[in-house]
Amino acid sequence: MTRGHRITVERGGGHVRVVHAGQVLAESDRALVLRETGCPERYYIPPEDVRLDLLTPSDTQTYCPFKGTASYWSRPEAADLVWAYPDPKPDVAEIKDHLSFYEVEVF
Repeated sequence: MTRGHRITVERGGGHVRVVHAGQVLAESDRALVLRETGCPERYYIPPEDVRLDLLTPSDTQTYCPFKGTASYWSRPEAADLVWAYPDPKPDVAEIKDHLSFYEVEVF
Protein backbone atom coordinates (compact mmCIF):
# COMPACT_ATOMS: atom_id res chain seq x y z
CA MET A 1 0.00 0.00 0.00
CA THR A 2 1.04 3.57 -0.60
CA ARG A 3 1.89 5.55 2.51
CA GLY A 4 -1.30 6.99 3.99
CA HIS A 5 -3.55 4.80 1.84
CA ARG A 6 -5.78 2.39 3.71
CA ILE A 7 -8.46 -0.14 2.80
CA THR A 8 -10.68 -2.00 5.27
CA VAL A 9 -13.33 -4.63 4.58
CA GLU A 10 -15.94 -5.62 7.15
CA ARG A 11 -19.46 -7.04 7.39
CA GLY A 12 -22.11 -4.46 6.56
CA GLY A 13 -24.40 -5.14 9.51
CA GLY A 14 -27.52 -3.81 7.78
CA HIS A 15 -29.86 -4.51 4.90
CA VAL A 16 -28.62 -3.26 1.53
CA ARG A 17 -30.89 -2.79 -1.48
CA VAL A 18 -29.90 -1.66 -4.95
CA VAL A 19 -32.63 -0.10 -7.10
CA HIS A 20 -31.97 1.20 -10.59
CA ALA A 21 -34.62 2.64 -12.91
CA GLY A 22 -37.33 1.36 -10.54
CA GLN A 23 -36.07 -2.23 -10.56
CA VAL A 24 -34.47 -4.01 -7.60
CA LEU A 25 -31.09 -5.32 -8.77
CA ALA A 26 -29.87 -6.66 -5.42
CA GLU A 27 -30.92 -7.15 -1.80
CA SER A 28 -28.68 -8.52 0.91
CA ASP A 29 -28.10 -8.81 4.62
CA ARG A 30 -24.63 -10.22 3.87
CA ALA A 31 -22.96 -7.26 2.15
CA LEU A 32 -19.39 -6.28 2.90
CA VAL A 33 -18.39 -2.64 3.37
CA LEU A 34 -15.14 -1.52 1.77
CA ARG A 35 -13.68 1.74 3.02
CA GLU A 36 -10.76 3.18 1.07
CA THR A 37 -8.80 6.38 1.58
CA GLY A 38 -10.13 9.11 -0.69
CA CYS A 39 -13.07 7.04 -1.99
CA PRO A 40 -16.73 6.75 -1.02
CA GLU A 41 -17.77 3.77 1.09
CA ARG A 42 -18.74 0.86 -1.19
CA TYR A 43 -20.89 -2.19 -0.50
CA TYR A 44 -19.90 -5.52 -2.04
CA ILE A 45 -22.80 -7.93 -2.35
CA PRO A 46 -22.58 -11.73 -2.76
CA PRO A 47 -23.60 -12.83 -6.28
CA GLU A 48 -26.42 -14.98 -4.86
CA ASP A 49 -28.13 -11.78 -3.72
CA VAL A 50 -27.84 -10.00 -7.10
CA ARG A 51 -30.28 -10.24 -10.03
CA LEU A 52 -27.59 -11.21 -12.53
CA ASP A 53 -30.35 -11.97 -15.06
CA LEU A 54 -30.94 -8.20 -15.30
CA LEU A 55 -27.27 -7.43 -16.04
CA THR A 56 -25.10 -7.97 -19.11
CA PRO A 57 -21.35 -8.56 -18.83
CA SER A 58 -19.32 -5.71 -20.28
CA ASP A 59 -15.94 -5.81 -22.02
CA THR A 60 -14.73 -3.06 -19.68
CA GLN A 61 -11.96 -3.81 -17.23
CA THR A 62 -10.12 -1.40 -14.96
CA TYR A 63 -7.07 -1.86 -12.77
CA CYS A 64 -6.65 -0.64 -9.20
CA PRO A 65 -3.17 -1.05 -7.69
CA PHE A 66 -4.78 -1.80 -4.31
CA LYS A 67 -7.63 -4.12 -5.32
CA GLY A 68 -6.67 -5.63 -8.70
CA THR A 69 -8.54 -5.88 -12.01
CA ALA A 70 -12.29 -5.23 -12.02
CA SER A 71 -14.85 -6.68 -14.43
CA TYR A 72 -18.10 -4.82 -15.18
CA TRP A 73 -21.78 -5.42 -15.97
CA SER A 74 -24.26 -3.07 -17.63
CA ARG A 75 -27.95 -2.46 -18.14
CA PRO A 76 -29.34 -1.19 -21.43
CA GLU A 77 -29.61 2.35 -20.07
CA ALA A 78 -26.52 2.29 -17.84
CA ALA A 79 -23.10 1.15 -19.02
CA ASP A 80 -20.73 -0.36 -16.46
CA LEU A 81 -23.14 0.10 -13.56
CA VAL A 82 -21.77 -2.87 -11.58
CA TRP A 83 -18.26 -4.20 -10.95
CA ALA A 84 -16.48 -7.04 -9.18
CA TYR A 85 -12.95 -8.26 -8.57
CA PRO A 86 -12.72 -11.92 -9.66
CA ASP A 87 -9.11 -12.15 -8.47
CA PRO A 88 -8.55 -9.38 -5.91
CA LYS A 89 -5.28 -8.52 -4.19
CA PRO A 90 -4.66 -10.49 -0.97
CA ASP A 91 -5.39 -7.49 1.29
CA VAL A 92 -9.01 -7.41 0.04
CA ALA A 93 -9.52 -11.12 -0.69
CA GLU A 94 -12.94 -11.04 1.04
CA ILE A 95 -14.49 -9.11 -1.87
CA LYS A 96 -13.71 -11.86 -4.39
CA ASP A 97 -16.67 -12.20 -6.80
CA HIS A 98 -18.87 -9.86 -4.73
CA LEU A 99 -20.57 -7.17 -6.82
CA SER A 100 -20.56 -3.45 -6.12
CA PHE A 101 -22.90 -0.75 -7.39
CA TYR A 102 -22.59 3.02 -7.62
CA GLU A 103 -25.86 3.70 -5.76
CA VAL A 104 -27.23 1.63 -2.86
CA GLU A 105 -29.81 2.05 -0.08
CA VAL A 106 -28.82 0.80 3.37
CA PHE A 107 -31.44 -0.03 6.04
